[in-house]
Amino acid sequence: MAQTNEEFDQASARCREIFAKKLKDYGASWRLMRPESVTDQLLIKANRIRCLEVKKEAWVNEGIQPEYMAIVNYGAVALIQCERSFADIVDMEAEEALASYDKYIKASTELMHDKNHDYDEAWRLMRTSSYTDVILVKLQRIKEIEDHHGRTSVSEGVESNYMDIINYALFALIKLAEAEEQEEK
Repeated sequence: MAQTNEEFDQASARCREIFAKKLKDYGASWRLMRPESVTDQLLIKANRIRCLEVKKEAWVNEGIQPEYMAIVNYGAVALIQCERSFADIVDMEAEEALASYDKYIKASTELMHDKNHDYDEAWRLMRTSSYTDVILVKLQRIKEIEDHHGRTSVSEGVESNYMDIINYALFALIKLAEAEEQEEK
C-alpha cells in the first residue's frame, strides 16, 4: 500500500500544479458556479473520456489524462462549493483557494487510504474504462440528489460521491501513467 500512497501523491501533485496555474490565469472564477453547474462540468469531462475510449480517436488534440486531471480539480471545486455555496463575485484569493483545495484532496486521500485497506487494492484489478463508468454513475447519483434538494433516504450525500470521483480519477491517472511507462520500455 505504500506504493499506492506514493503514486496517489504524485498524481494529485500533478493535478494541484494545474489547479494552481489556472488560479494564476483565471483566479477563483469558479466561485460563481452553483454546485449543479460544477456537477455538469464533471459530467462533460467524464462523458468526453468515455467518448474517447469508445471512438478511439479525438478530433480535438487533448487526451484522456488532462480530462481526468480536470475531474480531480473540479471534484475539489465541487467540495469547496458544497462547503461555501456559490458567490456572486470572486470572493477567494488564490492562497485560500489552494488551502481549501489541499483540505479536500487530503480528505479524499484519507478516504482512499481507508477504502483501499478494506478493498485490498481492488482498484488495480479494474480497467481504466471502468473508472470512467463508475464516475458517470456517481455523477448521475449526485444529479438525482441535487434534484431532490439534497434529501436522501439511505444514500450517502454528494460530498462522499465527489470524494469517490476524485479517487477514481486519481486511480485512472496512476494506471495511465503505468501504461505509458510500459509503452516506453
